[in-house]
Amino acid sequence: MNGEYTQNIYIEKYINYLQYERALSENTIASYAYDLKRFDIFFKGQILNLQYEDINKYLESIRDLSSRSVAHHITVLTSFYNFLIDEKIIEKNPCENIMNVKLPKKLPVYLTEEEVSKLLDIPLNTEYDYRNKAMLELLYATGLRISELVNLKVNDIDFDECIVRVFGKGKKERIVPIADVALKYLKMYLNNYRGLILKDTLSDYIFISNSKKNISRQGFFKILKSEAKRSGIDKEVSPHVLRHSFATHLLSHGANLRIIQELLGHEDISTTEIYAHLINEKLKDDYSYHPRNRKGDSYEE
Repeated sequence: MNGEYTQNIYIEKYINYLQYERALSENTIASYAYDLKRFDIFFKGQILNLQYEDINKYLESIRDLSSRSVAHHITVLTSFYNFLIDEKIIEKNPCENIMNVKLPKKLPVYLTEEEVSKLLDIPLNTEYDYRNKAMLELLYATGLRISELVNLKVNDIDFDECIVRVFGKGKKERIVPIADVALKYLKMYLNNYRGLILKDTLSDYIFISNSKKNISRQGFFKILKSEAKRSGIDKEVSPHVLRHSFATHLLSHGANLRIIQELLGHEDISTTEIYAHLINEKLKDDYSYHPRNRKGDSYEE
């Protein structure tokens, strides 16, 4: 490819999102970046105002690739343009009606309840510890997206009703209840420790960084990685993993799938149904321990 290529600023924002919010592996991020670089060069950097026909033209240019590679390109491009929509950079995804190669869905990674307990067991010594505790408790208690969490303002919390008002994708408002433990540490942080971080600075945002601004996605990601390492969790922990854990644990304790859909802010129930598949897989695994489910045994009727 062109050795003089300069990273498109929108692609750069998206790659940062994959790295700090989604916490994808280095290899996955590299593959996304490679596909987007090839795409960007094809259109000479003019990728914001493309139409369905333009995407088809690009796919025609890579028809010599395997069906899996083409499917990967479509996945990457669809996700990239969805990100631009969420960031209010474009209004419509040009990949919307592109038919993709059907590949099996990958079940989301989540933490067990024991792992979540370890993660949330943060030693509380400084004002930043109390902030981190409140952030992680709130994220797990509500299933918020990281972008929603870091942009929360003090007035978004109703302590009397024990709810948070969230403005999610497309600026759609939803109401999410807050569990007692999260509410307790959120109150503690707001009443006693947020002012110590702000000092003489004023801010409407709840979670404040040491630079006196609302904490960034990247800042939260670093905190989460540090707390996961402290708690000895081997899994790759990201904000999305906590969101998956919230949904999976609710479902496993009997919550209705439609309610979980509303809490997560999913437009389509099919997006939420992936958690039902995950629970079904776990049930199958657990059932393998049934005393009369030993492979190779035969029983007479």
